[in-house]
Amino acid sequence: MNILKFVASIVLVNSLRLVRLFPNNDPIMGVMLPFSRQKNLWSAAFFAFIAMFSFDLITSGIGIWTWVTALTYAGLGILFHFYYKNKKKVSMKTYLGSGIFGVLIFDLITGVLFGPAMFGTPMELAFFAQIPFTLLHLLSASAYIVILTPFLDRHLVGSSNFTDSKIAGRLLSLLKAKL
Repeated sequence: MNILKFVASIVLVNSLRLVRLFPNNDPIMGVMLPFSRQKNLWSAAFFAFIAMFSFDLITSGIGIWTWVTALTYAGLGILFHFYYKNKKKVSMKTYLGSGIFGVLIFDLITGVLFGPAMFGTPMELAFFAQIPFTLLHLLSASAYIVILTPFLDRHLVGSSNFTDSKIAGRLLSLLKAKL
């Protein structure tokens, strides 16, 4: 895994989440999907886990909810890795379909199944209360998939020009030129 791509993606996701551009602002899916196409099984899972964990660390602290959401997103990253594993190109339609499926699974696990267990809410109430939240989550994730995913797929995750060694070489060249 390329450390610079990984760190840049974590910073991007956490920055966008802090800005709160949308209700239920969640760019994680839009960034995780291109990571799922990497050869390394753990790229997307590790990205999603660290994105959730680091955001909670920055904003509210780490708790059981952090672990539930981070592990759920990590599981989705692994699932999508196997789905994309043998695909050379992925269309926007496929990315959007994956993102919608991922949001529905994430919200079902975290909101409908774990929510009642953690907060004592009746499951029926959790299910119906989850509907507007999930609709906003779908809107947010879809917007980020349309905006971020193609760019990241092409220029960040899939580009051989943005590797740790090439970036380090360019930075050293700039430093030498300044000195």
